[in-house]
Parts: sequence; structure tokens; C-alpha cells
Amino acid sequence: MADKTNPIYTLIDILKSTDYALDIFDPEKEIAALELFDKKGKPYLRDFVDGKERPAKPEEIVRQLFLYRLIHTYGYPTARIAVEKGVYFGSSVGDKRADIVISEKHHPNTAYIIVEVKKPKRRDGLEQLKSYCNAEGAPIAVWTNGGEVVILHREDPNIYRSISDLPHANQTLAEVINERVTLQELEKRNKLVVERLSLRDVILDLENLVLANAGVDQFEEVFKLIYAKLYDEAQAKRRPGKVVDFRAAGETRKELYDKINRLFHAAREKWQGVFLPGENIDLTPDHLAVCVSFLQDIKLFNSNLQVIDEAFEYLVTQVYKGAKG
Repeated sequence: MADKTNPIYTLIDILKSTDYALDIFDPEKEIAALELFDKKGKPYLRDFVDGKERPAKPEEIVRQLFLYRLIHTYGYPTARIAVEKGVYFGSSVGDKRADIVISEKHHPNTAYIIVEVKKPKRRDGLEQLKSYCNAEGAPIAVWTNGGEVVILHREDPNIYRSISDLPHANQTLAEVINERVTLQELEKRNKLVVERLSLRDVILDLENLVLANAGVDQFEEVFKLIYAKLYDEAQAKRRPGKVVDFRAAGETRKELYDKINRLFHAAREKWQGVFLPGENIDLTPDHLAVCVSFLQDIKLFNSNLQVIDEAFEYLVTQVYKGAKG
């Protein structure tokens, strides 16, 4: 900020010393579209959907940038987007409002995508978001703090799978879920690079959504999945089109379990001495589907081994402490 008579506000000043970031947004296309102005000595901005003047707080800045993306990248018309929309729990509206709700194309009163912009703690934000989606029946949930974004497909009230991207306005959810991904595309999507996540962050998400209540040895099961994924990435180099198989691509949960378990068996045979002959993945098909969806957009092969070391160091510590039994 410059002086009181002619204040100049910057995003850096507003976001300084907060847990919000703008890493997921394009500086030239998205961030540059946001204009701050002074109103009674405080920074304000104009809402991209309804044109309202809103205080430019960190959470609002992230919300507006995500709105800009929904409109200009994904092509959703503003008529389908509601900001601070009340959520019905039964016959009454809850006390809190959803940050962004996109309605279905031909059903304006039916929620299709619900977006929550939250201060981390991430777990609290995800739980609140899931309660909104369950109440409204929305099939897609998005959580972001500007530094990272989590996109979930709600298959039923208790099963949320991570998906790679939001469907564009002219796409269906099935088209996103059923897509085939090559090694080259996986490299571009790699969340460890794009969102600056660690493998430990991803495992924490898995704990919050499935592993804590799965009734399995979480170290063993995560190790099996990473083992299978490393094998799949190595084998993809030899496949036509270099397509990866370690993904949820529209199969039934049992079909997905069989596919990933086959990858694990192949890895166990190729890299012997780590797992016992005859070992299987012990997660249920439902639990496995969630785990695969969170790991599928991470590239492990040829990555810095410290990424995997830190994740296993965390898991070993949790097991040693008895945190998961």
C-alpha cells in the first residue's frame, strides 16, 4: 500500500502471512484479470459473476480467480454459477453457504459442481464440502486454497474418488473419468510438480478419506500401490501409445481392483524379494478405487527418491506410534 490519500493494493500485500497462495493460477491470463480498487480505505474487487463489490480478502481473491477460470477456461456461463449459495439440509437451509455452486445444464435448481475455498486445515474443508455435496446430491466437489486444488467425484455419500480435472461446460463427467492417459500427459499433470505437493500430502488425503477406517496395515497397502504404480509407469514405455493403466478409467470397482491387483502381481514377480509369493492387495474394491484416484496423477518413476523416502518415513512413524493401530 502506498499512502492513505492514494492507496495502491497488491495481491502480495494482502496474501502476506496467510496460508493462501496463487500457485495454481496463470499470472498473465487469470491473475492479471483481477483488479483491486480502494473503497473507504480498504481493498475491494468486483465479482466476476454478479458484479458485486466485495472486500478483497485472501479467500475472496482465490474465489474470484477460480470463478474466472470456470467462466473463461471451462466455459461455464454465469447464469449457471451462484456465489454464496444456501445449501439445503433436509427442508431447511444450513447456516453456512457454499462458496460456488454450478447448476446442471438443463436443471437450474440441481447442483452439479460445488466449490469450497477454505483456509487449510484441509481435512475440515473437505469434510464440509462433502456434507454440502451429500445434502445437494452434487456429483463433483472442488476444494482449493489457491496453492492446490482437490477435485472429487461423488459416487455415493461415502465414496469420493479424485478425478484429474473438471469437465468443461461442453463435456460430460464420463468423458473425464474414462479418458486414456499417456506417460507424456502424466508428466504434464504430475501433482508433485504442478501443485508442489509431496507424496506425504497425498497419503494424508488417503488417510482422511479412506485408510484410517479401512482396517488394513496402511504401510503395507500404500507400499503395494506405489510398487504397482512404479511397475506400470515402467511398462507403459513399451505399450502402444505409451498409455498408463494405473488409473480409474470408468471400470466397475471390482474391475478396477482386478486391474490394479494384476499390476501388483506383475511387479511382485519382476522385482522379487520384497513381497511374499501369493500376496494380494488387501484393500476392498471401494477403498482401492479412492486410493487409485488420488495416486493416478502422480509420476513416480525417475522422480527424486527423497519424495518416496519422506512418505515412507511418515508412514513408519505413524505405525510405530500406533496411530493407526
